[in-house]
Amino acid sequence: MNTANKLTMARVIMIPVFLILLYLDFQYSNYIAMGIYIIATLTDVADGIVARKHNQVTDFGKFMDPLADKVLTFAAMLWFIEIGLMPAWLVLIVIIREFMVTGMRLVAVAKEKIIAASLSGKIKTLVTNICLISMFLLNEWWIVEGGQNLMQCAAENGFILVQWLIITCWALICVTTVVSGVDYFVKNKEIMKLAK
Repeated sequence: MNTANKLTMARVIMIPVFLILLYLDFQYSNYIAMGIYIIATLTDVADGIVARKHNQVTDFGKFMDPLADKVLTFAAMLWFIEIGLMPAWLVLIVIIREFMVTGMRLVAVAKEKIIAASLSGKIKTLVTNICLISMFLLNEWWIVEGGQNLMQCAAENGFILVQWLIITCWALICVTTVVSGVDYFVKNKEIMKLAK
């Protein structure tokens, strides 16, 4: 297994560790989980650089790399739904976008076409990761008691800035997800014509 694929597999292994730490809920466990999330996202950047620089692009990497990215992101988002820090409708938008883009890529592969990663997709990934990490930090920095989630606590105690920071993260994730999804389909509309 080459270096790029090893980095991808390291990211896959980090995902259950990330989730286990969130559920164990001991002192600093969420900070450690956030650190693992950050390291995992950096391995995504690293394996892409290594694969291109050393010509280590493989079928395994093409399949596993985007899959690992999606599972890692969904794991964080589903955790935020569970603790009341992200609405399910937003995660559904992200899931729909990913399924549609993946479906288009499968059609392209079947027709022996290549869909290159777009700038809008890269921006979406960067913005999503920054927003998720920001939400982790906001959730850890504010002490929440009495079974409330952070949004409830912020609303009841007048922490308007905290509410707006979280809502801004939701909006950024939503907008970049939708825009990048539309961008993929507009730039690759001929692929969908081939599916007929």
